[in-house]
Amino acid sequence: MSEFITAERVCEIVPGMTKANLAQLRFKGRGPKFYKPTPRKVLYRESEVIAWVEGSVRTTS
Repeated sequence: MSEFITAERVCEIVPGMTKANLAQLRFKGRGPKFYKPTPRKVLYRESEVIAWVEGSVRTTS
């Protein structure tokens, strides 16, 4: 099991990702899985973020 990370750390891991873009992905249900232990705190598991990125692989544009 991987550790929990913040949105800031997700932005460091995923090139070009911003906190605003990540929030939009959460709102639309298209981003990596996330956890809300409190109403104002959003956390991610590093392994799930990496799996989400790896799941976006394409062979053509």
